[in-house]
Amino acid sequence: MLEVLLPQRCVVCGRGGTQLCPGCLAGLPRIEAPLCERCGLPTAWPVRRCRECAGRRLAFASARAAVRYDEAVRSFVAAWKERELRRLAAAAASVVLEVVAPPRGEAVTFVPADPDRGLKRGHHPPGRFAEALAREWQLPLVASVRRRAAKRQRGLSRAERRRNVAGVFAARGEVPRSLVLVDDVFTSGATANAAASALRKAGAHRVEVVTFARVVR
Repeated sequence: MLEVLLPQRCVVCGRGGTQLCPGCLAGLPRIEAPLCERCGLPTAWPVRRCRECAGRRLAFASARAAVRYDEAVRSFVAAWKERELRRLAAAAASVVLEVVAPPRGEAVTFVPADPDRGLKRGHHPPGRFAEALAREWQLPLVASVRRRAAKRQRGLSRAERRRNVAGVFAARGEVPRSLVLVDDVFTSGATANAAASALRKAGAHRVEVVTFARVVR
């Protein structure tokens, strides 16, 4: 009955039948090697540090993403986050499992929602995404990070993004020594780095960042 009254359409191409059609799922632009060893940026050849992360103090040991952030991925992420199409978390996780090597962490955690926006949405996409990945990686899922409200990152420069998230995150409870920190999109790395820094200050020795998408400039 629901399919008759509210037919599903692909969030990328708009065709009816499913929230993400097989063709659009297959067409999401996977990120392939060679990569920067530290931040995961696609490069012409393997490097330990690239133009994106050279000279920066990074709290995470590595960052990896499954797809490049293009128009199709933007439509996917917008539907996932803003339209509360929660089944898309499983699709995002399936692409990460296809592209990203299993991490070495003892547990999985995630970048928490801004308190105000999380309350308005009623769900938190990175949390469900992290849950799906933790289940497939057979690792425990822990809510190790908390955050206070901050200005939205959208539209800010890289320097403004770093300042905006400075001090926003703090560790929650006992922190495992090695963690996989999950988020939806890696843009400048400021949010992931600030959350990883809070985990490191609380005793984590190694933090690996895994995201569904990454902005590639």
